[in-house]
Amino acid sequence: MPAEPRFPAPDPREIDPRAVRRAFGRAAATYDGAAVLQREVSARLAGRLDVVKLTPGTILDVGCGTGEAIGELSARYPSARVLALDAALPMLQQARTRSAHGRSLLARMLGPLGRGGAPAPAFVCADGTALPLPGVCVDLVWSNLMLQWVNDLPRAFAEFRRVLRVGGLLTFTTFGPDTLKELARAFARIDGHTHVSRFVDMHDLGDMLVQAGFADPVMDREQVTVTYPSPAALLAELKAIGATNQTRDRPRGLTGRSRRAALEDVLRKLAQDGRIPATFEVVYGHAWKGEPKRTQDGLPIVKVERRNRG
Repeated sequence: MPAEPRFPAPDPREIDPRAVRRAFGRAAATYDGAAVLQREVSARLAGRLDVVKLTPGTILDVGCGTGEAIGELSARYPSARVLALDAALPMLQQARTRSAHGRSLLARMLGPLGRGGAPAPAFVCADGTALPLPGVCVDLVWSNLMLQWVNDLPRAFAEFRRVLRVGGLLTFTTFGPDTLKELARAFARIDGHTHVSRFVDMHDLGDMLVQAGFADPVMDREQVTVTYPSPAALLAELKAIGATNQTRDRPRGLTGRSRRAALEDVLRKLAQDGRIPATFEVVYGHAWKGEPKRTQDGLPIVKVERRNRG
């Protein structure tokens, strides 16, 4: 009898998408009070648009969360329509409420002058790897700290390119491999389960962009260290923003008191000046959608120009 085919074992650090949606749904009410780093990274990503010559008509915010970036994008590009997309419905509802409040406040402040301003955002609950949009319909894809929750990054990049118009821009942030290295090492001394997500290297992300057909990818990274007064404060913040362990090999059930105490004891030994450090490797990327070079069947596209006879 022929041997049965062997398939590679799934990576235990793979993300469970359903668990991610549930975690961020539960965190929708507490997210804004704890997402200090996320707001700072969003501001830095927005600052990088200062040197980009682009006048988008439609912007897609993939993984919009509670809508922090919608106001920034609308102010920066007042004639653009923002499509805000998130997989967690409670997050999207928070974003809608925030946006409506902001627009109402602006209208009251400006009075008649505020009429005819930026188009109202549209809100879509969907997965970033299966965008419910037609092709070539947006000019700017923006994604802040969402891609670390995606297993199939090449598929996500392919989707981003599909919906972008030629000449459109993808700009994003995600976390790199050094993120939460202190927490990963601490947990490794407690048990054999995965407790921290798999984070992709900046250079691999750049290769994926090229393979997806993007032109002129630019990648950059910086390391940010956030400190906390106690291990409990670090863990509480991660829970408040929904960034808990959602790997497939995560321990099931509640964390026992003894395991939690052992984890906090390991983290305390890392304290510097009485505070617990947590490293975040922030990766920035942007790339353009150039003219297609091949057909959907993989055949090369050859442009023929007619010369005028003098």
